[in-house]
Amino acid sequence: MEGLSSFLLFALFFYVMMRYGCGAHMIHGHHDSHDHRNARDAKFTDPVCGKEVNQNEGYGVMHESNLYRFCSRKCLDQFDDQPSFFMHKQEKEADHEP
Repeated sequence: MEGLSSFLLFALFFYVMMRYGCGAHMIHGHHDSHDHRNARDAKFTDPVCGKEVNQNEGYGVMHESNLYRFCSRKCLDQFDDQPSFFMHKQEKEADHEP
């Protein structure tokens, strides 16, 4: 009988924690829907070809503390060969935009 009461007490605690506590976001389907919406929808411009790339697509590389996304491995390889060329190219294009 003592084992049954311990089990029921643990089951009640587990239910309360999952329903209202730390597991509530998983049960109600809110996991990953509010906190990361802006990060998931972020768009990047490929510095080599200028195509728009989504956050979770293509290839990414950190360069001088900035994340750059590339549409293909070819663009990533070109950037790796001459990163300063594409950095200056991007700065010049930003200067000419209205």
